[in-house]
Amino acid sequence: SIAAQTMDSAIESHFASLALGKARFATRVTRLPDEDAAAHGLDEIVFEVQTNPGMPWGILAKVASGGELSRISLAIQVIIAQRVTTPTLLFDEVDVGVSGPTASAVGKLMRKLSANTQVICVTHLPQVACYGHQQQFVMKQTQDGQTETQMQCLDNSGRIDELARL
Repeated sequence: SIAAQTMDSAIESHFASLALGKARFATRVTRLPDEDAAAHGLDEIVFEVQTNPGMPWGILAKVASGGELSRISLAIQVIIAQRVTTPTLLFDEVDVGVSGPTASAVGKLMRKLSANTQVICVTHLPQVACYGHQQQFVMKQTQDGQTETQMQCLDNSGRIDELARL
């Protein structure tokens, strides 16, 4: 459909800055027979990706690595956020396999996305963390055979120290 192709092009427009190289994205829409109508309608929608030229197309969830999936998801969310508001988005591993300018591009896109929704991101990269409105320090402690995770909200000084440490 024309709408799917338009969305696919918009999503792909973010791929270069997200270190997805020459990856391709396609939304496959298949019309189901009327007797197979379900609560979500008559269309079956599948997201497919070709991660590198010459590689076969495959279902996004099966073909993409965790880092690729997170970055493609970020591109999708940026496009969708222009029309639909999701209360909170959580990204983990969005920065896997990237650094430097690409990590900065990821951070910028998430900052842009945060104009319409709450974005929570788990990251180890200062190029991503520096774009957040707030920063939490997450630590694990093991005591008496039990592991607990704690979070501490960083003030401006603590944030600068943590970004420098990263």
